[in-house]
Amino acid sequence: MTPSRLLAILGLLAIAVWPLLVQDVFLQRVGALVLLAAISASAWNLLGGYAGQVSVGHAVYFGVGAYAGLIVYTEWGWPPIAGAPIGVAVSAVLAVVVGLPTFRLRGHYFSMATIAAAELARILAANWTLTGAAVGLMGPPRPRTIADLSFISPTPYHYLFLVVLLALLALTALLQRSRMGYYLAAIRGGDRAARSLGVPVLRYKLYALLLSAAFTSIAGTLYAVMVGFVDPDSVLGILVSVKMIIVAALGGAGTLYGPLVGAAILVPLEETTNALLGGGGTGITFIIYGAIIVFVARFQPGGVAALWDASRRQVAAWRARRAA
Repeated sequence: MTPSRLLAILGLLAIAVWPLLVQDVFLQRVGALVLLAAISASAWNLLGGYAGQVSVGHAVYFGVGAYAGLIVYTEWGWPPIAGAPIGVAVSAVLAVVVGLPTFRLRGHYFSMATIAAAELARILAANWTLTGAAVGLMGPPRPRTIADLSFISPTPYHYLFLVVLLALLALTALLQRSRMGYYLAAIRGGDRAARSLGVPVLRYKLYALLLSAAFTSIAGTLYAVMVGFVDPDSVLGILVSVKMIIVAALGGAGTLYGPLVGAAILVPLEETTNALLGGGGTGITFIIYGAIIVFVARFQPGGVAALWDASRRQVAAWRARRAA
């Protein structure tokens, strides 16, 4: 067993037993939020990491999933989790609507177009009565049945999120070794080069976006189920998209466990800062995000994954010199 695989197994085991090791509710909640951030960042990673299409508008799919969960409750009295399939379906339609025109753009023009799409969705939600307009929507004030998934303890959410994350990681691992994974790697290298190899670029960009949007929408529904409240800024604001990007980039975009590593670093830092500084922590969060962007872009664009690979190469070279 390779060191990387052993470390991954130990890390997943540590995550699995985290709620059993700590008794503090705040720390248990942080563990659940780490997994939720890892789900959304891993979903973004399918498009932004593996295909190299840096979307800064993934908040639209997160928001659709979150609103779908609470709309089915407020309109029909259904459990919020029942909105997940509806959110996935709507997100898939939006992915096609947004993807077909924007994928013809390159580089920062594509990123700017996705920002515009997300901002348009935020403005629409802030003025639409179905979504509660600027006031937002609330979930069940008290649990009616177990289907509401309304728990006092963060532990049930932790294991629910863990199951979803493991399913997403398994799908991503299969994708890496499939034809689609190789096609996305070619697309990440450049559209012209990929076309010269016979890759149907637009089609596989859309495939990646559909998968990414579906899991991002599921993450949004899970967020609504846990928090029980959504408004335009909390689920459709640009910070939602930026956080996905930073988490993936910090851990290592285009790698399997990079988003999880990034979430394990960023989320505890953010939550601790907010807890210590109260309302003033929000401003510090912006500073932290900006500092991480500068640090990753300047010193290690590959994130923690690249640092791990570099350290492994150095250890291997040191052992080879000693053996010689």
